[in-house]
Amino acid sequence: MPRRDEIECWLTDMDGVLVHENHPIPGAAELLQQWRDQGKPYLVLTNNSIFTPRDLSARLRASGLEVPEEFIWTSALATATFLADQMPGGSAFVIGEAGITTALHEAGFIMTETAPDYVVVGETRNYSFEAITKAIRLIGNGSRFIVTNPDATGPSTEGPLPATGAIAALITKATGKEPYIVGKPNPMMFRSAMNRIGAHSENTGMIGDRMDTDVVAGIEAGLHTILVMTGISDESEIAKYPFRPDEVLESVADLLVTEPFETEL
Repeated sequence: MPRRDEIECWLTDMDGVLVHENHPIPGAAELLQQWRDQGKPYLVLTNNSIFTPRDLSARLRASGLEVPEEFIWTSALATATFLADQMPGGSAFVIGEAGITTALHEAGFIMTETAPDYVVVGETRNYSFEAITKAIRLIGNGSRFIVTNPDATGPSTEGPLPATGAIAALITKATGKEPYIVGKPNPMMFRSAMNRIGAHSENTGMIGDRMDTDVVAGIEAGLHTILVMTGISDESEIAKYPFRPDEVLESVADLLVTEPFETEL
């Protein structure tokens, strides 16, 4: 694994690392500026497939963080890239919102309910019984089953919400077919992100707040892994797993480089 001083490119998770409940985490804006000043390629990653990069860029800007949309990589983009490589010009029936439908359209896919090559399930807050039934029948008739990310629940102010993984489990139970999941913890999401910015595993670092997605995928992709304690992980969470990140830091503020103080003679 590369040492931190050998890292030339960065991948970082978004929620719990750069922002928390729409508030910037102290040090996040400064770290992004540091990467820009140093000319280091980077991408902000998220498993959320609801929003387009433009939407997420606007959300981050409202939180006080400047991240242009071309520096954001979502599970929806990773899924569209994967499917376009697998079957250029293919077709899909999609359960999801603008993030995944826009990504697939831009990748050259046709959206259809008639014998699609793939059934793609992404994040949405408007799951339809009719759409889920359609997905089950299409998969039963031979369409391949793809899921953008495995997260079973998502956060809300009222408590957990059922998310992509929960709906995928329902479809699996009804069809007996397991989906191929593109987003974290599949290291493919990191590899597609590195391809996007011309990075290589030997000089790339990954910053995340979850052991079960960010860290394990980073390890499997051969990256320098950093776990920050501003998200959901704590020491007891780390102890549950047989693997460890290369570094555990309090927050991204610990990655800021301070210029040496020079005195005038």
